Amino acid sequence: MNILFLAPHPFFQNRGTPIAVKLMLETLSAQGHRIKVLTYPEGEDLIISNCEIIRLSHLPGIKNVKPGPSWKKFIYDIFMFFKAKKLVNQHKFDLIHAVEESVFVAKYLNKFCGMPYIYDMDSSLPQQIAEKFSFLSFILPVLDKFEKLAVRGSIGVIPVCKSIEDTIKKYDPNKLVQRLEDISLIPAEHIESVDKTKRISIDSPVLMYVGNLEKYQGIDLLLESFQIVSKKIPEASLVIIGGSENDIKFYKGVSIKLGIADKTLFIGPRPISDLPIYFAQTDILVSPRIKGYNTPMKIYSYLDSGKAVLATRLQTHTQVLDDEIAYLAEANAEVMSEGMVELIQNKSLRERLAENAKKRVEKEFNIDAFRRKLSKFYGIVESKIA
Repeated sequence: MNILFLAPHPFFQNRGTPIAVKLMLETLSAQGHRIKVLTYPEGEDLIISNCEIIRLSHLPGIKNVKPGPSWKKFIYDIFMFFKAKKLVNQHKFDLIHAVEESVFVAKYLNKFCGMPYIYDMDSSLPQQIAEKFSFLSFILPVLDKFEKLAVRGSIGVIPVCKSIEDTIKKYDPNKLVQRLEDISLIPAEHIESVDKTKRISIDSPVLMYVGNLEKYQGIDLLLESFQIVSKKIPEASLVIIGGSENDIKFYKGVSIKLGIADKTLFIGPRPISDLPIYFAQTDILVSPRIKGYNTPMKIYSYLDSGKAVLATRLQTHTQVLDDEIAYLAEANAEVMSEGMVELIQNKSLRERLAENAKKRVEKEFNIDAFRRKLSKFYGIVESKIA
């Protein structure tokens, strides 16, 4: 098929949705589909067979587009609408694959050009708005209605997790749906020996967080919890990987105020290929997320790391994690710190959780399962279009 793939975010970047998009493009192109990818101007250039990456023009003063709703995304999405409309007029496409809010562009093209579309639903727009801009809660019923129309008008929907799948079924119980969870990004064969240039100069035991430093990730909760732990176990250290320069500067300031700056190491973004090297130097991997419904992509690599995982007992985690493969704690500093202390002091518990987690990944969250699910879904879609 000839596919117009709408990716309303910087591409490529080493974070959740762009990584999932890359995996999808590689899978679809390997099956012989021909794809034009329309995306934002920011991001690393990639070469993927059968794929042409088309970027929107860079707009002065608009850069560093972050995940989630923002005025920057809104402006670029307006330009994406006009560019997508132009591409549809210039080329013959069989299908539009629309990621997140670009589904509304696809919905328009479906109505006026008869172009079928897939809704790639990494998140729910009303849920995102409710979490990030609570003062806009009065428009949520309208957004909910538009999202429902987008689901119903699609030929099929790809949710990233169970909570979003449940939302889809609420909108349309008979809709074609294929849940497509993220996967571990740790290679099947990797070397865990530590490159001297990537050695962490910090005391053990080590707790580690990997990901962006947005508020919803619970970085404040992480630092407050670790402050309590540091009083009980002075030799403990915390390593934080990821985050923009401004976010790192801000949270370094928070760590100073909490009196844990000498035990907290911010090392900034690191390549995904280096994850096994850093995981090898930790004892516990932490996901303190306090908001959201979709499961953080890092969770799947955490589970595959051979290390114990500590996460908040919220739906964003519990739709994938349970007490057999992770230590789940309520999202408050006192309880989180208790979990950190117990895992630090209980080696057998860490080992049991890590072993169970790795087995779960091998069974359910690997690249072969991802490709199989996506291929099956596209096969059904293609038969509906033919």
